[in-house]
Amino acid sequence: MEKQKRFFLQENEIPKAWYNIVADMKNKPLPMLNPKTKQPITLDEMCVLFNKACSEQELNTTDAWIEIPEEVRNLYKNYRSTPLVRAYGLEKALDTPAHIYFKNESVSPIGSHKLNSALAQAYYCKQEGVTNITTETGAGQWGAALSYAAKAFGLELAVFMVKVSYHQKPYRRSIMQTFGAQVIASPSMSTRAGKDILTNNPNYQGSLGTAISEAVELAMQTPNCKYVLGSVLNHVSLHQTVIGLEAEKQMEMAGEYPDVVIGCFGGGSNFGGISFPFMRHNILDGKTTEFLAAEPASCPKLTRGIFQYDYGDEAGYTPMMPMFTLGHNFAPAHIHAGGLRYHGAGTIVSQLIKDGLMRGVDIPQIETFEAATLFARSEGIIPAPESSHAIATAIREAKKAKEEGKEKVILFNLSGHGLIDMTAYDQFISGDLTNYSLPDEVIQSNVDQLEKIIK
Repeated sequence: MEKQKRFFLQENEIPKAWYNIVADMKNKPLPMLNPKTKQPITLDEMCVLFNKACSEQELNTTDAWIEIPEEVRNLYKNYRSTPLVRAYGLEKALDTPAHIYFKNESVSPIGSHKLNSALAQAYYCKQEGVTNITTETGAGQWGAALSYAAKAFGLELAVFMVKVSYHQKPYRRSIMQTFGAQVIASPSMSTRAGKDILTNNPNYQGSLGTAISEAVELAMQTPNCKYVLGSVLNHVSLHQTVIGLEAEKQMEMAGEYPDVVIGCFGGGSNFGGISFPFMRHNILDGKTTEFLAAEPASCPKLTRGIFQYDYGDEAGYTPMMPMFTLGHNFAPAHIHAGGLRYHGAGTIVSQLIKDGLMRGVDIPQIETFEAATLFARSEGIIPAPESSHAIATAIREAKKAKEEGKEKVILFNLSGHGLIDMTAYDQFISGDLTNYSLPDEVIQSNVDQLEKIIK
């Protein structure tokens, strides 16, 4: 009998609630701080920038389960459940005893997991009577998802796209514009934050921190407008747990349970989405699954950053968050995994690392594209550069299983496809990509500038 390769859920099995891991954490994340008063931020202060529902979710430390609005769940049904896939081709190519599974989030209408939170946040903004929203985007996956969601709920959207990605990934820009969003290369001359950055460094190609500053500034200056974020914050990871909750049921269908769960890591949304539902069993039931967050070696906040309060953006407009960070002034290398070029980590993940419940691994750029190419040739899917960090980590774990002669069940999140990233693949095939080495003194110089709130 042929082995089953793909596992789907029935429509009535799609989760009805998101999972809030903070409620079950023994050590809660430290509170976010008002950047002016340095006091824990209040709900009213959060609501100045974000919609009220997401602000309440952000500060919720007691409710493990938060109901998914029926209107959002109905839109999820257009593409969920996403398949859980046994990667038999990759296992064969690696000649490994490991069983490798991946959750394929690339099948969403815009090709990534980002739509899970975009639909939720756009819905809550619409319910509140908001008419305009702003955001930032790195590789363009979040911007594309929010453009789709904004159109679904009749909202006007302005997207600040990191300038290097704006030029590297023109078709992502086109997708956003097709859905009706305004797209601005960041840093720009349309905000005070952008003007200040360009005055000091006219050739600066941008970062997610810069784009966030511009999006926040525009939201604060525009009537009936809210800022919407695609990663880092707790409520974004909350919305993404639909991924791991489905994967739990699908792994049960496959008759296995993961020994290791892997997600690529920029700010933490897709990693949290695949990991947190499984991690609750480590916290509550004594399971021993290992959780690995795969970040670029050129932007290694989890593996080489410090734990300190820092801003989420470059200009210092956002609340201060307790995070592993390279410093909000960090200028990342121009790698093609644009969605991972962020200086800090979310507060939940940062606390989980401190508590030893997960760890980060950093992957050089060339290794990610070697992994992506092997995956494409063995599984028939061209992955996004961001997702390729998770694939590379899964391959490392599968090779380790072979060396140890042990069976191991590996689960990773394929957070998006790379069909609009072929310029990067062209450069890899031509031998034009390089690895970026980040000197210790550069990190130290940057983090030395941070205010040392955590002693």
